[in-house]
Amino acid sequence: MSNIKITSADNVLEVRATGKLTKENYEELVPAIEAQIKESGKLKLLFEMHDFHGWTAGAMWEDIKFDTHHCRDIERLAIVGESKWEQGMAAFCKPFTTAKIQYFDSSRIDEARTWIHE
Repeated sequence: MSNIKITSADNVLEVRATGKLTKENYEELVPAIEAQIKESGKLKLLFEMHDFHGWTAGAMWEDIKFDTHHCRDIERLAIVGESKWEQGMAAFCKPFTTAKIQYFDSSRIDEARTWIHE
């Protein structure tokens, strides 16, 4: 089972994902991000993975479509999670965005929030 929680302030959007993301999660997530982009212009995104198990194939496809369409709309991307995701997430995200990307271990969530607000 997957769950996402979305919070926003100014041009910063925080997404907390647990479990395995599905296509249905993207049906909730994409409109929230697009509304924030429309309201604020370029967006800073903090993506926190807690007890995260990846993506279904449908979710991965939705993610790729989103990333290619909005590659210039995200200014900074802070990825927060367990160290096992660090290399894979950074490598996966780079080709799809012009954003500055930084990975933070879960224990450094406060540091990630400071960085994303810079």
